[in-house]
Amino acid sequence: MQYFLENPAHLWFLIAGLSFVIELSIMGLSGPLLFFAIASLMTGILVNIDLLDSWQMQVLAVGILTAITAIILWKPLKQLQNPRTTTDTSSDMIGLKVPASADITTTSGSIRYSGINWSARLAEDCGVDKICNTSLCVIVAISGNTMLVKLV
Repeated sequence: MQYFLENPAHLWFLIAGLSFVIELSIMGLSGPLLFFAIASLMTGILVNIDLLDSWQMQVLAVGILTAITAIILWKPLKQLQNPRTTTDTSSDMIGLKVPASADITTTSGSIRYSGINWSARLAEDCGVDKICNTSLCVIVAISGNTMLVKLV
């Protein structure tokens, strides 16, 4: 303990390292402890270059730096963890280009794939009201036994 009283920067580096290890191994980069770890590391650096001397100022610096780090990094980390677009891999038919075997609307229609007529309807974000018979379309999702399609 005497060592850390004589070298407070090393105490902040130790706290930062332990916080990083706990964050990455137990919490899975969820955020709050990561911000604290970054603030502890920055405080250790500030103590090491003699910008902070009293323990009260060091604790205050950790609090302020944690808040600033959280404000700056919260949105980028959330976007990194939750990508906006995900590829639907629930079926190997998704992404196939197939011909319409009957007119396809938002409520009914059919496509032809592998010699079989499959029921189909327009996907919500299709952008058209109808896909005509024999037009080429792409399967974007599957709902039950109905293929959701868009115009190619």
